[in-house]
Amino acid sequence: MHAALSEVLERDHLRIDAGIERGHAGATDEADRRELAAAVEALRHHIYVEEELLFPRLREAGMAGPIMVMLREHAQMWPILDLIDEQLAGEVPADRLPKSCRQLTVLLQHHNPKEERILYPEADAVIAEALDEEIRMILVSQSRLEGWVCRNLRGIA
Repeated sequence: MHAALSEVLERDHLRIDAGIERGHAGATDEADRRELAAAVEALRHHIYVEEELLFPRLREAGMAGPIMVMLREHAQMWPILDLIDEQLAGEVPADRLPKSCRQLTVLLQHHNPKEERILYPEADAVIAEALDEEIRMILVSQSRLEGWVCRNLRGIA
């Protein structure tokens, strides 16, 4: 038997957080920069999975209020992810990279526990087996639609 969906999503949080930590000291070597870039993309992908697959089903189960909060917080994170990408690519000064990573970490430290305590246990209860498997497969594949942005920034970005 495999782990509950909530456990899979929480492990994804931990993996992403560890990669973002690499940027706190400036990600000065190539390995740290690669890991930070991978964590940024993994967080974008994680948000995609939540917004496109998980949240619609949880909304149907009566979780509209908590989901609105999560969508708002995703929209706060997205521009920071863009900035970290630009800093890693050398498009804007990278000397502010540690500040950007710390800012993102603070948002995640407030955001992730809410998902883990409120939404993910509900997901274990209401997500059908077929959707559970689809979510797991898409999380592993690390694929999302090209150009996809979080729901609350569509038409704004």
